[in-house]
Amino acid sequence: MVAIDGEIGPFRVSVDARGIASVVFSRPPVNAVSIDVYEAIGRLADAIAATDEVRVVVLSAPAGARAWCGGADLNDFVGITPEGRTERYDFINRTLPRLYDLDRPVIAAINGHAVGIGVILAATCDLRVAADDACFSCPEIDFGLVAGGAGLMAWLKMPEGVVREMLYTGRRFTAGELAGTGFFNYIVAREEVVPKAMGIAELIAAKSLPAIKARKATSNALEGLGWHDAYLLAQRATAALTAGEDGQEGVRAFLEGRAAQVRDA
Repeated sequence: MVAIDGEIGPFRVSVDARGIASVVFSRPPVNAVSIDVYEAIGRLADAIAATDEVRVVVLSAPAGARAWCGGADLNDFVGITPEGRTERYDFINRTLPRLYDLDRPVIAAINGHAVGIGVILAATCDLRVAADDACFSCPEIDFGLVAGGAGLMAWLKMPEGVVREMLYTGRRFTAGELAGTGFFNYIVAREEVVPKAMGIAELIAAKSLPAIKARKATSNALEGLGWHDAYLLAQRATAALTAGEDGQEGVRAFLEGRAAQVRDA
């Protein structure tokens, strides 16, 4: 088992006894994402994947931060060439998907604004709890560029008209304006965001780790599959888990009217 408490770039990581990894993104003043942050995201995902100490992740910003994620660090783009942009995208495309593909659930505790890559970062997470005063925008069009998150938003079944308005106008949308899009699991007062996310994480952390990993893998695999293929995939995962102790214990516990005592086996 690998301990990952400490700092991974701008991410402060602490893992409690329940297996909940609290990851706080702290890069003042606005949590802008530089190329170094992308590199740290890859290392963070790899560190979590390498240990069974972590069962679920909660990603937040420090209390009082100006933004949960304030978008790309524009200092990276001063004097950048088309070739430099391509190299940057190649690197990002090798790192950011590692968070999406992580075999543990990630809950975005969005206790501040999310801009540009911040919206994409939130979309790569499994669940999203947002502050009711948080704003969300994809302002790339204002810089003569194209935002890259449309595919993720479509995958999350956000209404196409809303997605296009975000991408074409670059304007800020409040969490309330996006409430009906299905992007968020919960919208709560800012001070309640992290506690709400931690409450969900606690429920997940109590489950069997092999089942958590299998559920994450099969959920991600739904992309591009028809409903029946996805159903068959979940059946195969469950058949494999039935051989484990936790699968049998879950059935016995239900029949006996008690809480299951999972052993991650």
